[in-house]
Amino acid sequence: QLRQFRQASALHVAATDIVTGLPVEKVGDHLTFVAEAVLEKVVQMAWRHLVERYGVPCYMLHGKLREAQFGIVAYGKFGGMELGYGSDLDIVFLHDSSGYEQHTAGPQDIDNCEFFTRLSQRIIHILNTYTAAGILYEVDMRLRPNGASGLLVSSLDAFAEYQRRSAWTWENQALVRARVATGGDEIVRQFERIRSGVLARPREPEKLRREVLEMRQRMRGELDKSNDRQVDLKHCRGGIVDVEFMVQCGTLLWSDEHTEILRHTDNLGLLAAFSRAGLMSAKDVGALTDAYCAIRRRINHLALQELPGVTDRQELAQHRATVAEIWDRFMHAG
Repeated sequence: QLRQFRQASALHVAATDIVTGLPVEKVGDHLTFVAEAVLEKVVQMAWRHLVERYGVPCYMLHGKLREAQFGIVAYGKFGGMELGYGSDLDIVFLHDSSGYEQHTAGPQDIDNCEFFTRLSQRIIHILNTYTAAGILYEVDMRLRPNGASGLLVSSLDAFAEYQRRSAWTWENQALVRARVATGGDEIVRQFERIRSGVLARPREPEKLRREVLEMRQRMRGELDKSNDRQVDLKHCRGGIVDVEFMVQCGTLLWSDEHTEILRHTDNLGLLAAFSRAGLMSAKDVGALTDAYCAIRRRINHLALQELPGVTDRQELAQHRATVAEIWDRFMHAG
């Protein structure tokens, strides 16, 4: 039923997109809302299954017995409300268990860490399992602390410690588009506090730009599928990722003095916030917004045809040239 719901909902969005020319940001919104609805239901199913067997996870803190909360943080396109057709979900699992007596309150009590690990495994199983109705979503967990070698689920305390002391610049970049997709109020409040604290730290502009440039060059070398005849709209020079990296770099540069921009996790919202704060010219923001929307729209429509995001070099060439020109000015400023 979940798979059929997801497929029917995506079909409705696609039909509206093709027939009426639905703005690309609205396509992203609707596909993200579908994913959130599915994910919330999956969490409810998995939670109910575990609680029936082990009881509710609880912990003792400051003399009070509390129920532990669980949340899923969305990153990337999911975090930025920018899902496309067939996008996977970049997610990280968190819980707020801390203090003493961290175990479930059922007949077969287990440690909270084990409970949340089993909960996360079950969520991934429900999302990833192939059935006659297909798959729900591919899941990418590589943005969790310590990557593929890290724990499947982290406590908020451990997540905060990692982000503040161990995270690389590219992980700070990823945090720009991160938000809680589903979870309790306390998880949301604490995550937003951690995110704001990490992103709003003062940074040395030259060092930051150098590290962002190094990561961008590495990604292009490994992922760009462009050739003499065709261009990779996501990874090429002047493509989607160049816009995303400028937005992330700007957020890391400016949010210590302009914390209001941290209310946004989407690229278009962040660009608009840069313009309102006078951090980027309205002309550049307008040009980047137009290019970003045009390129994303083309990638979406290729995805509907089950084609990769690669097209003829002449297509969207002016948009790509504009992004590249702004990139050169922005990344080599000062």
